[in-house]
Amino acid sequence: MKFTSLLFTTAIASTLLSTVPLNSFQANSFQAAAQGIQIAQAKTSQQKITQITAVKGKPESAVLLRKLYAKDLTPIGIQAGVASMVVNLYSKQDDTTLSLCTTFDVVVAVKKGKIAKFNPAEVK
Repeated sequence: MKFTSLLFTTAIASTLLSTVPLNSFQANSFQAAAQGIQIAQAKTSQQKITQITAVKGKPESAVLLRKLYAKDLTPIGIQAGVASMVVNLYSKQDDTTLSLCTTFDVVVAVKKGKIAKFNPAEVK
């Protein structure tokens, strides 16, 4: 009984593997993942600010924020912003405040220092 189950499982697995073409595994996706990891290895706080500022207001900015400041952000304020509310997050390690739009999940402002409330013109 166990032998027939093993034989049946092997036959199904070999059938599935033979139907998947080898070119379905794109090397580009692995390269993109490696580039994403490389981006998240900024060394100085100024490099992090430069990278976040370059994509500020774009959907990928929140993803980059989470990579660069993993386990380092503390919420210090909430204010009206782009669509509804923005949360001001402070990085004690880099002494940087970032404002994150909670509706669209994008970074809308970045500044050095601890800022509880940004100028309303900066978070629109």
